[in-house]
Amino acid sequence: MTTQQTNQVKPLFVLGKTVATRGALEAMQRLEVSPLALLSRHQRGDWGNLDKEDKQANDQALTLGDRIFSAYQLEAAKFWVITEADRSATTILLPEEY
Repeated sequence: MTTQQTNQVKPLFVLGKTVATRGALEAMQRLEVSPLALLSRHQRGDWGNLDKEDKQANDQALTLGDRIFSAYQLEAAKFWVITEADRSATTILLPEEY
């Protein structure tokens, strides 16, 4: 899915409260990446750099109400975006902060 296509897709689920770890915020600032860009991709079903099985698990989580996980490699930094199963919160973090 291209970025242009992603922007045209309606959100698939609610994010709940959105938060980011200190490391993720510092990396996004350093790379001039907007947290909203990552959240938008995640919420519209662009799961990023996941294998086929993990993408299928996310697709199933949309109907089963499980946790949703995305991973985005941007330059030298990798970001994870995780939405809780109850959709109460979504967190942006670096893998080493998990």
